[in-house]
Amino acid sequence: MVNRTEQPEVERKPNRLIYEKSPYLLQHAYNPVDWYPWGQEAFEKSKKENKPIFLSIGYSTCHWCHVMERESYDDEDVARLMNDAFVSIKIDREERPDIDSTYMRACQVLTGSGGWPLNVILTPDKKPFFAATYIRKESIFGRTGMLELIPKIKDLWEKNRDEVEKTARQVTSSISEVYRGKPGEELDRDVLNMAYEQLLTMLDEQQRRLWRCSQVPDAP
Repeated sequence: MVNRTEQPEVERKPNRLIYEKSPYLLQHAYNPVDWYPWGQEAFEKSKKENKPIFLSIGYSTCHWCHVMERESYDDEDVARLMNDAFVSIKIDREERPDIDSTYMRACQVLTGSGGWPLNVILTPDKKPFFAATYIRKESIFGRTGMLELIPKIKDLWEKNRDEVEKTARQVTSSISEVYRGKPGEELDRDVLNMAYEQLLTMLDEQQRRLWRCSQVPDAP
C-alpha cells in the first residue's frame, strides 16, 4: 500500500464582509476578492489609490449571483485582477434597496436592461460609467468575460481617466433628466441610449466591441 499524505487546503483569510450581519454578504466573506461593505472606508481608499469602484449587488436567493460568485469572485485569477484594478464593494439589495434602486436605474440607462447580479463600475465619487448583469469568467460566444474585461477597463481608466470622469458626470446628469419626467410618462428611447453612446465615442473600435459584448441583453 502506498502511503499518501493528504495536502490540507490553504486556509483563506476573511475579507471585510466577515463583520457584516447580512447572510448574503457573509457568503462572500471568504472570497479572495478584497470586498468592502458600502461605506466611507471604501470610498476613501478609492480616492487615495485613484482606483474606480467595482460595485456588485445581489441577494441570497439570486441564482446567477451564486453562479458568478463560483465562477469569478471565488476564483483566484479573477480576484487578483479585481484587487489590482478596483476597490470592490458588495451590497445586499434586500439590505440596501435604496442603493440598488439608484444603480439599477443607471444600468437600465446604460444598457437598456437590468437584473441581478448587478455590476456597476463607478468613479471614486460614485458616478457610474459601466454597467452589466451576469458576466462570465471567460469570454465565450462573442461575450467578453471577466478575465478580459477587467484589464480593458483598467487600461481605459488609466489612459482616459479625465474623459471617463467627464462622461460619468454626463451619464449621471442624463439619468437625472430621464427620471425627472412626469409619473407615467413614457421615456424616449433616444434619451435612454444617449448616455451609453457618449461612452462609446471615446473608445477605439476594439474597445467598442468589448464594451458592447460585455452587456447582457436580457436579465437572467
